[in-house]
Amino acid sequence: MDLVWKNIGALSNIPAQGARRLCIGKSGPPIAVFRTGEDRVFALIDECPHRRGPLSEGIVSGTTVACPLHNWVIDLTSGLALGLDEGGTPILPIRIVAGEVHVGLSLAAGESA
Repeated sequence: MDLVWKNIGALSNIPAQGARRLCIGKSGPPIAVFRTGEDRVFALIDECPHRRGPLSEGIVSGTTVACPLHNWVIDLTSGLALGLDEGGTPILPIRIVAGEVHVGLSLAAGESA
């Protein structure tokens, strides 16, 4: 899969144990970029697998986020629901370059380099 890396800004713009919501392109789904208390960064499609709640508005704890609508807990490393809940949301590759956060977007999804 071919990726284009989108610079979304400084790591310091994402609050520790918080998230930022991104809308990239007109037709793509929103993306949530999370930062843990240990400065680990993860990117997921910003929709809970249960009822499409905005994960970017959830509470981050360790490497999980709790959906604000019905408290489903999503693993940030895999995008999968934990506990008895089933389902998942797609994860996106992420990297930090000189303090800047870059999200890998699929060229197949209509993004241009």
